[in-house]
Amino acid sequence: MLDWVIFVSWAEFAVRWLHVITAMAWIGSSFYFIALDLGLFRDREIGDADGEEWQVHGGGFYHIQKYLVAPKEMPEHLVWFKWESYTTWLSGAALLILVYWAGAELYLIDANKAELSIWQGVLISAASLTVGWLVYDLLCKSGLSERPTGLMILLFVLLVAMGWGYNQIFTGRAMMLHLGAFTATIMTANVFLIIIPNQKIVVEDLKAGRAPDPKYGKIAKLRSTHNNYLTLPVIFLMLSNHYPLSFATKWNWVIAALVFLMGVTIRHYFNSVHARKGRPDWTWGVTVILFLLICWLSTGPRLEMSAEAATNPADNRFVQAENFEQVQDIVLGRCSMCHAAEPVWDGMFWPPKGVMLDTPGQIAKRAREIYLHSGVSDAMPPANVSWMEPEERIVIRDWFRAAN
Repeated sequence: MLDWVIFVSWAEFAVRWLHVITAMAWIGSSFYFIALDLGLFRDREIGDADGEEWQVHGGGFYHIQKYLVAPKEMPEHLVWFKWESYTTWLSGAALLILVYWAGAELYLIDANKAELSIWQGVLISAASLTVGWLVYDLLCKSGLSERPTGLMILLFVLLVAMGWGYNQIFTGRAMMLHLGAFTATIMTANVFLIIIPNQKIVVEDLKAGRAPDPKYGKIAKLRSTHNNYLTLPVIFLMLSNHYPLSFATKWNWVIAALVFLMGVTIRHYFNSVHARKGRPDWTWGVTVILFLLICWLSTGPRLEMSAEAATNPADNRFVQAENFEQVQDIVLGRCSMCHAAEPVWDGMFWPPKGVMLDTPGQIAKRAREIYLHSGVSDAMPPANVSWMEPEERIVIRDWFRAAN
């Protein structure tokens, strides 16, 4: 059991690392091609090409040309930018399963909001991502596709509604994370189900000597534009689980909504600059106002958290294990000044990551984390500010192992 706990912890780290790496690759290539497309010079005599640009990087020069359809002769080899998106979503899904599904009682389900069993919470989690995509796809395939601004507004309303809905049943952390996963699912499904298939249709038509239908490019462009404006909010939502100020308030779904608006203002600025349409500096003023509003909302009423976490049979074994009273004394003396409903550490107003350790039930529920962070390693207390002794760490290790 000991080896399994450590292995699972490292597996979470490895998947998170992969998720970050692939997300960097996806977002990096996305930002590059958006900037490239907007910045192409289209007022030059360049034959059948739509635009061109010269760039310098890595000690060399690159001459880039874009064809709206294709050059007269199709190249034998095409580079498809798709695996970055697919791998980001797959690694994110694996992380969702490892952290939020496997740890549903701790991270996903909030008994103060809804009485859900683990399987019900997991089912809602998975189903919401699928149903959300189907609703979004239906909107895009309706007549609203001819009114892109109206469609974007409806997409924003859908995202806000999803955030509010998640907040009615899940923990604050899970609400933010699931809204990010919901948005990322839309983005990756756009690539996998719409953009790449449409591009392949165009390529096959060209190879067969047929004139491609321009509707495929128009559809792909609409979905790509949505992905452009959703990228920055997704990053915020994925990082939010590390910052209780963003999720541990009843206004967390409003904070998420404002973040989506910030994504629009920031991307509008850079899109305008790359397209050489001036510098709309007003967008930074709007962004700052939105950010200050988020800061203010984060000081609002916190989400209600139970003073005594319910203990299930799996938790009881930690309470009943040998040396639990001694472990409880150690945690209360070394950890609960911060990890409490009302922290007493100067300048701290929230328990870090929403973790409270001032009751037996809460300590039992966090046994694995206490073991990993204070028993196996000395990550907690940070910088050992409360002077946890080596002997106390041994007691924690022995207690956890005895319960398993």
